[in-house]
Amino acid sequence: MTNRRTFLKSLPLLTLGGAAGSSLLSSCGGAATDAAAEAAPAKKEWLGLQCYSLGEDLLKDLPNGLQKLAQWGYTDLEMFGYSEEKKGFGTYSRDNQIFIDAKEYKKLADEAGLRISSSHLNPTVREYKKENMGQFEEFWKKAADLHAEIGVSYMVQPSMPNVQTEEDCMVVCEIFNRVGEICKERGILWGYHNHSNEFKRVTKANEKPDPNPSPWAPPKGTYVEELFIKNTDPDKVMFELDVYWTMMGQQDPIEWMQDYADRIKLLHIKDRWIIGDSGMMNFENIFKQAYKNNILGFYVELERDRRFNRPQFEGVEKSAQYLTAASFVK
Repeated sequence: MTNRRTFLKSLPLLTLGGAAGSSLLSSCGGAATDAAAEAAPAKKEWLGLQCYSLGEDLLKDLPNGLQKLAQWGYTDLEMFGYSEEKKGFGTYSRDNQIFIDAKEYKKLADEAGLRISSSHLNPTVREYKKENMGQFEEFWKKAADLHAEIGVSYMVQPSMPNVQTEEDCMVVCEIFNRVGEICKERGILWGYHNHSNEFKRVTKANEKPDPNPSPWAPPKGTYVEELFIKNTDPDKVMFELDVYWTMMGQQDPIEWMQDYADRIKLLHIKDRWIIGDSGMMNFENIFKQAYKNNILGFYVELERDRRFNRPQFEGVEKSAQYLTAASFVK
């Protein structure tokens, strides 16, 4: 288990190259012809997928679903839907009754040739107060123990605590530092994943907003994401930047990667739906900066296709095709 995590950490994204001599399987599942193999892009040594992208569609037939992901070129999985009670993974849906035992999930992933390198999970405690520290510790100790058993390298919280002031953020950061310490003791790097709300500004509790602000005056307050980064211990807490949600927060993900190169260790590669399909995201420059920063890895994530309601597996496959063919992805 420790050797596996050490191996994963020895593969910084900057040094990842195409796997020599390997080729993707054809979409029908058969072996590619010699000509097709020569024309096909080399399989990437790292191509991660956040399993939330498939939800129950993956859980309903997990062995075959994992085999498909491996055939399409995915190498790494980021789990979601952790259940302390079930000791495994399901979905965020309250109606879902499908849960896969963590060790069984790991076994099936191994058989498909996939690494379970990361996991998204949220604490059951919702109120971030110093008085609740013991409850946070209990949750994360149990979760980290289970994730360590299956060789996970990274554990990431994807939900934003309720913060209204800078003082609220300081309490959250204190809890984050303790959580990071708990996970570090078990050989796991703990981190935080943003959406768009982290790019709102908050002020100190005694500061009141100007009722008639000048349009030329600099904005008051500090971004929540900035407060989280600057007030957590770099040895205990890292950040997974979701490049799409950063854009939705009216921010440039490349600037954040430049300003906090030593703190942003993972990326979520996300688009409107299929990666590279919308024209909104400059993935070439994003990946260039990622390699410059020596990030540890990245994970594709897709929400549901709200325009045409196409199958999620279709979006996941086409996203893999885009990234495996992209010359800027190593």
